[in-house]
Amino acid sequence: MPDLDSIKKDYPKELESVQDKNQLEALRVKYLGRKGQLTSVLRSLKDLSENERKTLGSQANKLRDELQNKIDAKFLELGEEELPSIDITRPGHRPTKGHIHLLSKIESDIRKIFLSMNFSVVEGPEMETEFYNFDALNLPDWHPAREAWDTFWLKPKKGEEQKLLRTHTSPVQIRYMEKHQPPFQIIVPGRCFRYEATDATHETNFYQFEGLMVGKDVNLTHFKYIIEKFFEEFFKEQQVEARFRPSYFPFVEPGVEVDMRFKGGDWLEMMGAGMVHPHVFEAAHYNPREFQGFAFGMGIERLAMIKYKIPDMRMFYTGDLRFINQF
Repeated sequence: MPDLDSIKKDYPKELESVQDKNQLEALRVKYLGRKGQLTSVLRSLKDLSENERKTLGSQANKLRDELQNKIDAKFLELGEEELPSIDITRPGHRPTKGHIHLLSKIESDIRKIFLSMNFSVVEGPEMETEFYNFDALNLPDWHPAREAWDTFWLKPKKGEEQKLLRTHTSPVQIRYMEKHQPPFQIIVPGRCFRYEATDATHETNFYQFEGLMVGKDVNLTHFKYIIEKFFEEFFKEQQVEARFRPSYFPFVEPGVEVDMRFKGGDWLEMMGAGMVHPHVFEAAHYNPREFQGFAFGMGIERLAMIKYKIPDMRMFYTGDLRFINQF
């Protein structure tokens, strides 16, 4: 291990020969780094006697401060590194701007249209209980939607009610009706989950929006007007027709399937709807003889695919900027 005298003798010559900051840093590491020569001397003090440690320690610390000051001064002497030249006459580039995802844009458009028709927008939890997701919506335990291959069931804690990732946004209808009295009209946008095979029109994670209107005289005539008005506003640039077919859904009676088409095109199935089933009103503690209303549900991805002619639902979730930046 070098002694203090050799360090004090050698470093001035080496410091004088330094030409740039990289060489200066190498010199600093050589003497003051974790394994540097002067650092090694300071670490060896613990093995000396008290008198030797006191004398040598004072000299070593003084030399360390001296060397550090000279290195700092040399750093300032070397100055800033020369910056590469910039051609200020060269045309610039517009900075890239971010934007919201297409599904967020579609949901925002839906909200604006229904808000203009005096609907309120409400939300609810994505993790639901069996009661709100199925029982209260007239879905008995033998219904296919409750089977393991269609639902993400969550392992319950001891003594807790069975929970799951909601399969539709309909549970929010019950939650809202428990705390509010008619008349009212709401929409419920949100994410849903189903344990099913993924293909061009199905995903395990998807977005839906639910609608509910309840009052003493609400009927399917009101629903027909509202949905036709929604299609008209959403597909502004194209002429849209709608038709209604009888169908079955456990939480409505009677139930209807709603189709739409652009002028001269084919009919496309868009949503399920109908008059709210009396059992659903009873689960929310409403008197079905006093109130009636309609409910409907529609996929947000489906609306986006039709409006922008997107062939595969999976494209929304790939994160491929070539797709996302088109909208």
